[in-house]
Amino acid sequence: MSDDGLPGVKLAPYAADDAHSQGRRFSEAKPTYRSEFQRDRDRIVHSGAFRRLEYKTQVFVNHEGDMFRTRLTHSIEVAQIGRSIARSLRINEDLTEAVALAHDLGHTPFGHAGQDALNECMKDFGGFEHNLQSLRVVDELEERYADFIGLNLTFETREGILKHCSPRWAETLGDVGRRFLHKRQPGLEAQLANLADEIAYNNHDIDDGLRAGLITIADMTECTLFRTQHETVAKAYPGLGARRVIHETIRRMINLQVTNLIENSARRIADAGVKSIDDVRAHNEPLIGFSAEMATENLELKRFLRDRLYQHYRVRRMGTKAKRVIRSLFEIFLEDVKLLPDGYRQKILETGADRVAGARIVADYIAGMTDRYAINEYNRLFDPAQLT
Repeated sequence: MSDDGLPGVKLAPYAADDAHSQGRRFSEAKPTYRSEFQRDRDRIVHSGAFRRLEYKTQVFVNHEGDMFRTRLTHSIEVAQIGRSIARSLRINEDLTEAVALAHDLGHTPFGHAGQDALNECMKDFGGFEHNLQSLRVVDELEERYADFIGLNLTFETREGILKHCSPRWAETLGDVGRRFLHKRQPGLEAQLANLADEIAYNNHDIDDGLRAGLITIADMTECTLFRTQHETVAKAYPGLGARRVIHETIRRMINLQVTNLIENSARRIADAGVKSIDDVRAHNEPLIGFSAEMATENLELKRFLRDRLYQHYRVRRMGTKAKRVIRSLFEIFLEDVKLLPDGYRQKILETGADRVAGARIVADYIAGMTDRYAINEYNRLFDPAQLT
């Protein structure tokens, strides 16, 4: 049996080990039949915020089609990629999975358009960033347990959720904020979850973009990573149907990136000579990463998606409407808190005259909405035909 409870896989000495976790915010008895990181994963999966990811957009708004990816399916794909890589590198699969499943819990409805709009609304109240909001969700906003607020996750999972943070915010976050102030690295599992996220969304956004007709295979051949794998598939399987060609090309792209990440990260770890997780944290740069060539090809792909997919006029049109919804909801709720549901209204009343605290609570409410709920709430408030 391995150190992490899995047959045949012994954790490397620099992997996160729940037996030496930095603990939880509120003390709890150890789980009997699970590891601490498995408990984290299970709490995330059973949270309300996780369920709502099913109806939060990745690129396309929820009502635009049932075949497109959502934040939920994306998070599952990140976890699958992350676990595969973690096992190969002999780092902690359970922690990697927990971070992957939690990384988008704080995302707004309507994807990045929603986040940009809410950040603009909150510019005078501390701003809004979905990464920080994910930590806020697990630390404060989930209300499920009798003994503590939030999900009371381990330090290591919370550390992985917080991928980046300004010094101003880091000073307010206690233990998980210190590494940003002291220029230290997170554990390897957190580093891995970040890149598994990148692999998942880049490749699967291609699939959704092709399915929606916003980009074509001819467009995609401008990207080296896609072109080389597509040419290989076309040569090996002449006459294969278009959908199967796309799937085969994308699965090969993912496999190529995963293999590169495993092999290059293993070399970096060996060259760094790290012997413990403390050595990992003290290293001057991340140890999980692509080769220089693969990093260049990934950057080319990301720039293509930014310019040709995310800036496509149909995506921008929906983004413009989404921003109008977010701004309108924020303004009306901040102006008249009595329009909020009971729980949120009561929280604002408890803050007294503190407008900054009130704005943060309004942002919590809006960020927790699904695409569909935000649209319905907008219609209920602004459509005279809807009286309730």
